[in-house]
Amino acid sequence: MAVKPKIGLILPVGAAVAPPEAARMYPDIEFSARSLGLKTMNREGYDSVVDRIGAAAAELAAEKPDALTLIGTSLSFYRGAAFNEEIVQSIRVSTGLPCTSMSTAILDGLRSVGARRIAVATAYIDGVNARLETFLVESGFEVASMIGLSIVISGTAGAVPDRELIDLGKKSVAMAGRADALLVSCGGLKTLDIATPLEDATGLPVVSSMPAALWAAARLLGGDGRVRGFGRMLEGAGR
Repeated sequence: MAVKPKIGLILPVGAAVAPPEAARMYPDIEFSARSLGLKTMNREGYDSVVDRIGAAAAELAAEKPDALTLIGTSLSFYRGAAFNEEIVQSIRVSTGLPCTSMSTAILDGLRSVGARRIAVATAYIDGVNARLETFLVESGFEVASMIGLSIVISGTAGAVPDRELIDLGKKSVAMAGRADALLVSCGGLKTLDIATPLEDATGLPVVSSMPAALWAAARLLGGDGRVRGFGRMLEGAGR
């Protein structure tokens, strides 16, 4: 029996189990996880867990995965682009494993569809949205619009209904006037099944946090990460 490649996930919140999107997208990859216990999606919450990332990475590395990724978009962008790069590099050096983060993954996803000017829909409060805008601008993007759901309590974003997310994305695109893509940011939002409906409604490629993070992690194994049925980014548009 062939041994499945393995990816370790550092999760901000929840049980130490892989999110359901992982098995749906990549059934031939094994995933393991550790949770940091993030309580709130604000600076105080992020500051309270960021120092736990190294220990979680070490625990996962002991299980001998082929790659690691830090899940949690706002956890990795809230101190800016340089901080996100420092976290990824620190994990890479300390474990000797290929590594990425959810924030790096959304940038890679946006670039893969040729986006520069973007509409953004998020789960976040205004203060976190401001930090996301700074991160995106530092990374070379123009933010045409941004609207959030003002969610603070970690682990609750997954309860947002698909229709509400679709309406939020459409509203952000309408506010943008002109955009190359729609970014839906927050790993807790369930976005795998809304990408295609949003693309049909707006005409824009959709990049969202959890699918992008899993796609980027799968690409660390040497493949292209392509998955059919969940939108243009995952199907390989622009590559």
